[in-house]
Amino acid sequence: MTKFPERVFSGVQPTGNLHLGNYLGAITKFVDLQKNYECLYCVVDLHAITVAQDPAKLTSNIREVTAAFIAAGIDPETNIIFNQSQVAEHTELAWVFNCVARMGWLNRMTQFKEKAGKDRENASVGLYAYPALMAADILVYRATHVPVGEDQKQHLELARDIAQKFNNDFSKSIQDHGFGDVFFPLPEPLIQGPATRVMSLRDGAKKMSKSDVSDNSRLNLSDDADVIAQKVRKAKTDSEALPSEIEGLGSRPEADNLVGIFAALNEQSKAEVLRDFGGANFSTFKSALVDLAVAKLGPIGTKMRELQTDQAYIDDILRRGADRARVHAQATMSSVKDILGFVR
Repeated sequence: MTKFPERVFSGVQPTGNLHLGNYLGAITKFVDLQKNYECLYCVVDLHAITVAQDPAKLTSNIREVTAAFIAAGIDPETNIIFNQSQVAEHTELAWVFNCVARMGWLNRMTQFKEKAGKDRENASVGLYAYPALMAADILVYRATHVPVGEDQKQHLELARDIAQKFNNDFSKSIQDHGFGDVFFPLPEPLIQGPATRVMSLRDGAKKMSKSDVSDNSRLNLSDDADVIAQKVRKAKTDSEALPSEIEGLGSRPEADNLVGIFAALNEQSKAEVLRDFGGANFSTFKSALVDLAVAKLGPIGTKMRELQTDQAYIDDILRRGADRARVHAQATMSSVKDILGFVR
């Protein structure tokens, strides 16, 4: 059995307004993973253009995500931070995978159905085919692990299916070229502890979203301490005191959300938070949450704003990261071309 070096790949779309949900759901996990894995963290700008983008805003958003990575604690010297479009092998392998993947597989992708909605005929081909590009993002580095949330599990399964089919379809050529019994690993999902589902500060039944028209619905990573404090104090609550047991949060979505945010930021369980604050009114609890959120998020926002004033530094990080990523990607594509029978 071919043994692959353990390598993590993950990407974040540069769509602007990175918020607490992005931080707790992905970026904090990236910071932890760098302690134990070789990691590549990619700003997936090619995925962003599957829907219309303003070019100037896209440039700004790419730099914002890069700044957020660094400000949150990802080391660009130890890890590879880069933007997808600077490494052409992503799209080159994606075309190969378009020829490996089956229409039936893509037709089952629920995210396309959700994003295209009823107007599927007007959706871009890129939006339909981007799961094949996502597979290429991972497999061009022959990554073995991918941190995923619930909404990306199906796409990782597709990446595994594509890898498996490539390995099966070209098994003889893979062996003839000395690559062992398989060429691509079947990447495994990395699930790190219970998922933190962060909801809107204005409506506990809706996910916190960068597209919500109300900026008060979310804590942006770029918010300063005063804005963080104001948004937490204005967050929707109910009239009852906090319960002492988790069961008491069941029919109280706003209370559940704020307790969950406190727990995630303080690296506690909800039960531990309620042990400390059960019976307290929301003014007391919100004061503690303000202090915690400002302490955890304030320095990130400050560092992000500082980094974004130095565009040359951000662009250099991305350029050097792309150069390092390209070493892996070019080696993979050279081998793929040999396996396929291309003349080079």
